[in-house]
Amino acid sequence: MTVTFLGTGTSQGVPIIACHCPICTSADPRDQRLRSAVMLSQNDRNVVIDTGPDFRQQMLRAQVQRLDGVVFTHEHKDHIAGLDDIRAFNYFQREKMNVYCTEAVEIALRREFAYVFSDFRYPGIPEIELHRITNAPFEVAGMTLTPIEVMHMKMPVFGYRIGDFTYITDANYISEPEKEKIKGSKVLVLNALRREKHPSHYTLDEALALVEELQPEQTYFTHISHQLGLHEEVSKELPANVHLAYDGLTITI
Repeated sequence: MTVTFLGTGTSQGVPIIACHCPICTSADPRDQRLRSAVMLSQNDRNVVIDTGPDFRQQMLRAQVQRLDGVVFTHEHKDHIAGLDDIRAFNYFQREKMNVYCTEAVEIALRREFAYVFSDFRYPGIPEIELHRITNAPFEVAGMTLTPIEVMHMKMPVFGYRIGDFTYITDANYISEPEKEKIKGSKVLVLNALRREKHPSHYTLDEALALVEELQPEQTYFTHISHQLGLHEEVSKELPANVHLAYDGLTITI
């Protein structure tokens, strides 16, 4: 399986006006981070985890020609806002898009994209096949995903384990039973927002402590805010088996 980091950033602490901070003016492309998402590829089939506001740009940048499924972690806008742009894949593939989500995410999708679920089928609107998921393994495009329930302050969020790969974003607490699902992963992707304490995200030190506890072979940090710092500088502080992910990074597991 190949994992492509479509985005490794976050809306947290990112300016939306012209900015001259070290991150915004960095010449290092690894500091140019779109909202967090990954694509899983196996046997010429592609599955995306989360469609944030940058989804269209991410698909174009990665030159994705086919998409076989969308899986959501949770219902926050920076993880669902780009769903409308699956319509291009509907058009070229001549089929509905399989979408996998919890009941809470489905409620948000029906609210934010009411026209998708309307009885009146306006020409060209996204076509989806909705699959309700719970905290139990399910299959997407030939890949088995095992949900891992983590807490984003008071909100339950799903991370996912696929074989030896585990992907977790928007977390600041994981219960002991859910940690057991992660143990033995060869590659762990984990959110590390910034250095300062945050009410709903792991800090860099908290993420490093969890890595030390879970002992994956390799770890990649994602959901990185401007406040964490420059890629090159932060990377120098990390253990040899811990890395900052960056947009466009591809790893094979």
